[in-house]
Amino acid sequence: MLTGQINSELEAVVRVWIGGPEGRSIEIEATVDTGFSGSFSLPWKLVSELGLLPQGRMLGTLADGTRNYYPLYRAIILWHGRPQLVYVSAVDSDPLLGMGMLHGSELAMQVVVGGEVYIREMQPS
Repeated sequence: MLTGQINSELEAVVRVWIGGPEGRSIEIEATVDTGFSGSFSLPWKLVSELGLLPQGRMLGTLADGTRNYYPLYRAIILWHGRPQLVYVSAVDSDPLLGMGMLHGSELAMQVVVGGEVYIREMQPS
């Protein structure tokens, strides 16, 4: 289970461990973004710090309707206690955890400043 809190801007923020090639890794705070259908995005600085290798690009549409191609990189994310290989998009924003990553999970939030955030793995039915 991943845990976090609601920040002063009423955003759900969780701590996530991310690894790259050559054993580089960091633990970061990522904002849960239910409007982002991808898995994960990182700012360019963290992509560089982790030494992530390019894997292509993807077409994305922002909330304002702007469409653009975003570079994709491969990273390992510790998800529900297990390492998982994911594609990460490089963007000019804070780290975002998207719906693609949340697929198969339950998200619970106490939406008040300091409220708790939980992401649990769903049990197969």
